[in-house]
Order: sequence, then C-alpha cells, then structure tokens
Amino acid sequence: MEALARLSGVALECRDPRALARFYARLTGWRLVYESDDWCSLGEDEASAFHLSFQRAPGHRPPVWPDPASSMQFHLHLRVADLDAAEPVVLAAGGKKTAYQPNPAGSRVFLDPAGHPFCLVR
Repeated sequence: MEALARLSGVALECRDPRALARFYARLTGWRLVYESDDWCSLGEDEASAFHLSFQRAPGHRPPVWPDPASSMQFHLHLRVADLDAAEPVVLAAGGKKTAYQPNPAGSRVFLDPAGHPFCLVR
C-alpha cells in the first residue's frame, strides 16, 4: 500500500517549551532546531525526518499515571544501552522515577519535568 503521509514528529504540551526541550536534548543528544516562546523542536538536524517538539499550553495539567480512572494516552520510549547507567542521568536532568515500575529489569518509567510519563527501555 502506498503511504499517504510520513510521521514527522510528536509535540508535547507543556507550560515551558524551552525548559522541556533542554531536558529532552540532554537525554537524546539532539539539538534545538527551532525555537520560539510558544514552540521548540529538537532533532538530529533541521532537515531530520522526525522532530520532537514542545508546545506552550498555559493551562497544561500533567497526566496521572498509574490511574485506573484514566490513561496516559501515549508515552515516549527512549532506548538505552544500560538502564542502571541511564537512570541517574535522567534524575540529574530533572526527571522523576515513578513509584510503580511494572518491568524494572526491562524498562524504567519516569516523569519529565512537565509530568509526561516516558520510559527508558533496553
């Protein structure tokens, strides 16, 4: 089947796009390829096929996870070579490890500084 479109990015809503972009730049090694007060994007370079972006949402409320009354909708997976070595880097950058860890040997669940859940995976 011929593709109609290509996924070019994901945007996370937050109160402070620059701060969240700095957090994910630290984890991914990607650079800031676009910046304004209301939108920031990271990528390997400006022409990358995929960008991770952050959009200002003044009333942003972080998802609650785990929460049996709702869901987190989606979350990012960041692949790492060594979970134990990556965890302190995430914490030093401002991430928070969640109390509930469904598979700590294979993945670790964290919250970014805006409260979005994400996983470090092997």
